[in-house]
Amino acid sequence: MCGIFGVFNHKSAANLTYLGLHALQHRGQESAGIASSDGNTIHSHKAMGLVSDVFDGMVLKKLSGYSAIGHVRYSTAGSSDLRNAQPMVVEYAKGFLAIAHNGNLTNALSIKKELESYGSIFQSTNDTEVIIHLIALAHEQSTVERLVAALRRVEGAYSLLLMTERELICARDPHGFRPLCLGRLGNAAVVSSESCAFDLIEAEFVREIEPGEILHITKDGMRSVSPFERVRSTFCIFEFIYFARPDSFMFGRSVYSVRKALGRELARNAGVDADMVVPIPDSGIGAAIGYALEARIPFELGLIRNHYVGRTFIEPEESIRHFGVKLKLNPVKDAVKGKKIVVVDDSVVRATTGRKIIAMLRQCGAREIHFRVASPPTTHPCFYGIDTPTSQELIASSHTTEEIRQFMGCDSLEYLSLEGMKRAIGEDYSFCDACFSGDYPTSLPSANNVQLFVKRHA
Repeated sequence: MCGIFGVFNHKSAANLTYLGLHALQHRGQESAGIASSDGNTIHSHKAMGLVSDVFDGMVLKKLSGYSAIGHVRYSTAGSSDLRNAQPMVVEYAKGFLAIAHNGNLTNALSIKKELESYGSIFQSTNDTEVIIHLIALAHEQSTVERLVAALRRVEGAYSLLLMTERELICARDPHGFRPLCLGRLGNAAVVSSESCAFDLIEAEFVREIEPGEILHITKDGMRSVSPFERVRSTFCIFEFIYFARPDSFMFGRSVYSVRKALGRELARNAGVDADMVVPIPDSGIGAAIGYALEARIPFELGLIRNHYVGRTFIEPEESIRHFGVKLKLNPVKDAVKGKKIVVVDDSVVRATTGRKIIAMLRQCGAREIHFRVASPPTTHPCFYGIDTPTSQELIASSHTTEEIRQFMGCDSLEYLSLEGMKRAIGEDYSFCDACFSGDYPTSLPSANNVQLFVKRHA
């Protein structure tokens, strides 16, 4: 769950990357970093925290050059500390190299163990560093060829930006798990995890980088190669359900339109008589709008979100019930009192947040609360870059819908079915839905490595 952004051939490359990372802040709030190249060397700065906390005018001024890549991180492989912040920058036999990665490599632990047996020394617990070591060990002449050799060894999900002193390389895994798109700003090329970042800097959206494609950008232009065997595309369905910004365009679709379609399908299959439809903001809003339109029930903002909650806060000495949820969400009492409410959320993982929200709405006098989920039950962990917990922590993996309803305390609970989700997406459904179905599109780590993988997620 990370965001990457890159610029090539622009005098304000670092500043534009800073703005691009702002637009991608929802993809990671743990750390932020930018690396820039002036043609001779690579400069970098990264730190823990939000983009606005990590960078200021003085820092950006030191990031000189006509190309830059940036990264915002939410840890799914490797602990949350500065040594795992990206972009990772190294100097090796061929020169400088910076890399920014979105995704998870499912065989990173076994490759790391192999490389360490040959004497490789790792500076982080980040799976991205495996790619750097493989590039450094490759015997091919060009950077693209060395990257291809490295990527032939890895499995799992990756959307990558790789920068040397004079080139920018973009790569996407053959399954296309994580998004990556190409834009244009005058004579400059821009690359981003999501198209919403192009809107901020007034860049033109050109196209999505294809699954299995490597795009090589230099002063001489762009060259596209597809060196890997073609496989069935399995885009991450959770990008549509929760992770992406609704104003982005990815996997050939508008995120906002897909979320509305999911809500409409949910209303057709799990309708209930009610006075209003209330979303759990922000990711539940699109589905709630679709539900309300299809069910012809008024849409109301019965829950207000505080958008200024930082990553850390001081809890009051006196225990306040539901404090963590109340810090982010607060019911509109006059709107919900005495009403029959349909509460729409994008997904349910542990059900603890939903339980607290329902209790808050009860305290405000809601007469009935019907909880509707715009995705199927989440029953399996993700190994491709979405931080879903172990199966033991996924309530739907071990409890029936009725048991979950009783735990949450709502009057009824319904999920969108897997078939309903596929209908909402459309006939050309080509998505990874392993978190719902258990149908993983790639081989997974061995049992021992899965345990290590899970520990690094914790």
